[in-house]
Amino acid sequence: MQRSGVITITTDVGHKGPFTAVMKGVIYSRFPEARIVDIAEDVPVHWPPEAEFWVSRSYPYFPPGSVHLVIVDPALDGNRDILLIDYDSHFFVAPDNGLLARFLDDADGAQVFKLDIDCLPRLGIPEPDLCFHGRDVFAPVVAELAAGRTTPVSIGKACQAYTPAWLEPPEVGSSRIKGTVITFDSFGNLITNIEASHLDGLRATHVQIGGQTIPVLDNYAEATPGDYLALINSFGVVEIARAEGSAAESLGIERGAPVIAIG
Repeated sequence: MQRSGVITITTDVGHKGPFTAVMKGVIYSRFPEARIVDIAEDVPVHWPPEAEFWVSRSYPYFPPGSVHLVIVDPALDGNRDILLIDYDSHFFVAPDNGLLARFLDDADGAQVFKLDIDCLPRLGIPEPDLCFHGRDVFAPVVAELAAGRTTPVSIGKACQAYTPAWLEPPEVGSSRIKGTVITFDSFGNLITNIEASHLDGLRATHVQIGGQTIPVLDNYAEATPGDYLALINSFGVVEIARAEGSAAESLGIERGAPVIAIG
């Protein structure tokens, strides 16, 4: 694979403190030509499904040969494996805690490896601190992959099994689809895991959430200010919004809440 030099980072460490900056420093020290892009640094702690959601929908917009570092690791378990994924001319590096499991379930042809820790000295990576694998393992491994000095097959062991996803996929029926709120954006729009393709054959006219029945419209402009609406957003999933307001705040909905599209 021809490397692009682009590395994306998705994590839950936030902007308080130097943690992401330190990981970037490790990457630049090993690969000064790297071009690092933050997909999201503020994924909620203990909620890997949001990281998977953003990465799976964002990576196609990056050039082939990009490397995607994804770390949301609630247990901080030094004994869990690290996955190296070769898919669609991109590399992905993430803890084996279910974070990218849903993505992998749908990624036909993906090659999945578990990092062989015994290979780290060969890459000049010293024994890691158990509390900051992002700095001591993930960042240097990603730098070596992005620089083209190693490959997943060179430092990993092929695997067929990985930790299952945190959430079940949407339940698709003939007259309704039950999904989950994955996240909400800065406007308070609730973003679900119900794909536009799930609606094929079902002319969804309403969405039920938080005790409300909300019409499905084509765009925000069709709603009167203050009204709720549902639509297919720019990432191809069902979104619930409030015109000129925050649906998340006014409905009191949190991540993980159920949502139902009905015909």
